[in-house]
Amino acid sequence: MGSVVILGVFVADTAYRAERMPRMGETILGNSFALGPGGKGSNQAVAAARMGADVTMITKLGRDNFADMALATWAEAGVTPHVEQVEDTYTGAAYIFIEEASGDNAIIIAPGAAALISAADMDAAREVISAGSVFVTQLEQPMEAAFRGLQIAREAGLATILNPAPAAELPDGMIALCDYVTPNETEAEELTGIAVTSDEDAKRASEALVAMGVGTPIITLGARGAYLHGHGLVPAVDAGPVVETTGAGDAFNGGFAAALADGSSPAEAARIGCATAGISVTRPGTAPSMPTLSEVRALIAR
Repeated sequence: MGSVVILGVFVADTAYRAERMPRMGETILGNSFALGPGGKGSNQAVAAARMGADVTMITKLGRDNFADMALATWAEAGVTPHVEQVEDTYTGAAYIFIEEASGDNAIIIAPGAAALISAADMDAAREVISAGSVFVTQLEQPMEAAFRGLQIAREAGLATILNPAPAAELPDGMIALCDYVTPNETEAEELTGIAVTSDEDAKRASEALVAMGVGTPIITLGARGAYLHGHGLVPAVDAGPVVETTGAGDAFNGGFAAALADGSSPAEAARIGCATAGISVTRPGTAPSMPTLSEVRALIAR
């Protein structure tokens, strides 16, 4: 299997379950609390590694208990860290509210040390990036770092994947560096101005992304699956009752990247990504919910 290089953020997830979100100024009782590893880049790295890929994670951490959690998480999953630990700041953290009845979530990210990742850091990591076959990044670290990472990966001939989350306006020229862009419905609307509420909307949004320079857009559609440009809907794979949707997009991206690195076609990689996400939502947590390659293969075979 080929290698995946991921630029992104680690945060410690602090997850609160309750019947509803409190209103401003209101205090309510929750049903449960959990602390665990998270961050889009880190989740994607764990997902890709559990799918069998050789994964390197580029980020920054503080020197604290959350950093220890990050390093232990990657060691358990088989992710190789390319990490600078920064003094006088903190490792990132996230507040996650989970609605008990649906499993839907609302999230606040404080990236901490990872907010210091710069374009110069990407230049310093050029050799690490160039050794990969697939490069993945998101928008939780500074935009200039993501932009420079994509430039270096494109120059080195890697397949480039941008997961444009959280939604943000992209600088000129950035999207054209992407072989694949993987927004959800909200992020696709942010990028194209097209509200995605149907397969036909997803098709129009993907065509708009191609016109902007993307090689192959993939719009993730939650429980319906993903819309792959030039192919159509790749249906979701039902692995059982939904427990928590947090991290489902990260599971898709990690599974998709690992499959591409293994030589799968975009359609097959998207199917593997949907199966990876399908299993992840049947489990609580983000990184801990990521399935293994054998689990994904068994689900697809079933």
